[in-house]
Amino acid sequence: MSRQLYRAKKLFDGNTFISNMVFAVEDGKIAYPHDELSTDLIELDGLVVPGFIDVQVNGGGGAFFNAEQTTSCLAKMVSAHGQFGSTALMPTLITDKVEVMAKAADATAEAIANGQAGVLGIHFEGPHLSHPKKGTHSEQYIRSITEQEFEIYARQDLGVKMVTLAPETVPLQDIERLVSLGVKVCVGHSNADYQTTMNALHVGADGFTHLFNAMSAFTSREPGVVGAALWDDNSWCGLIVDGHHVHSTSAKLALRAKQRGKIMLVTDAMPPVGTDDMEFDFFDGRKVIRTGDRLNSTTGELAGSVLDMASAVRNTVNWLDVPLSESLRMASLYPAEYLSLKTKGHLRDGADADFVVLDDQIYTQATFIAGKQI
Repeated sequence: MSRQLYRAKKLFDGNTFISNMVFAVEDGKIAYPHDELSTDLIELDGLVVPGFIDVQVNGGGGAFFNAEQTTSCLAKMVSAHGQFGSTALMPTLITDKVEVMAKAADATAEAIANGQAGVLGIHFEGPHLSHPKKGTHSEQYIRSITEQEFEIYARQDLGVKMVTLAPETVPLQDIERLVSLGVKVCVGHSNADYQTTMNALHVGADGFTHLFNAMSAFTSREPGVVGAALWDDNSWCGLIVDGHHVHSTSAKLALRAKQRGKIMLVTDAMPPVGTDDMEFDFFDGRKVIRTGDRLNSTTGELAGSVLDMASAVRNTVNWLDVPLSESLRMASLYPAEYLSLKTKGHLRDGADADFVVLDDQIYTQATFIAGKQI
């Protein structure tokens, strides 16, 4: 059995801040020893927190999952986001051909079979979306579910499976079928009315992809997808806190309205994260151009982000006036709960040794996955 002792100047276990806390990593798990301290104790001079979990990551480190469906691409993404405290990702494939979806599934299955660090499963964001709310997704690939897609969604070697869809384009029996196959169904890129959205929730959908973005708005006589997302107590919402996707007051109102624990931070990150790249090739001959910390397609739409999870936490504290403890839970515990990952998102005894060392300004000093520094 491998065992290493650490002493954290300060540790947040997912619930409580503790000073001068000694903990052990034993075979990739967190343990709190009761024996005498050994001489090989490693001092961690910062705040140790649970590793961040990001359920929507399109790329990073120059790698784009839609452009390259390989384990090498996934490793680049994990490495890039690991610099910023993410210890587990849902690699996300946006709307594309079914052949690309199959290759992405194969790469994910290979990564999981090989125990590749940081890869939890796969998130298919599309292709079963609404044309009016497609955002930057390629319209030519938006389509109904066929048996070819169901064959992919039915696979049992993909880890956690997520599908973002527009419920007005997908029959309820197909949503029920997805749920029966173990798929986490999220509503997103949808122009559905409130009742259609609630019907999808009633048959098993339990998430909303990037709240407020690419979804029908809340109005006086029609609550829309946004209204359903905020009203329903049993579903989770992803929130992009980058200063571009959501106004800070809208985000604050969502946090006030939604049941506590049901809003999780996401990045919707694209290839430039962790690089100095200013553009990359996209669909239909388009490019995505970086201007500061904003990404736009050459056709004008926002095209994901260059946000990282440490910045998302920092922004949530500084812009949304959310306490650090709750902001950290939004980046770790709540996404873990959404994905039903009982040993992630906290640092209690027996948890996976996925942890991050932060400085006083919430910048990442070190990242550990299964007890190994990356």
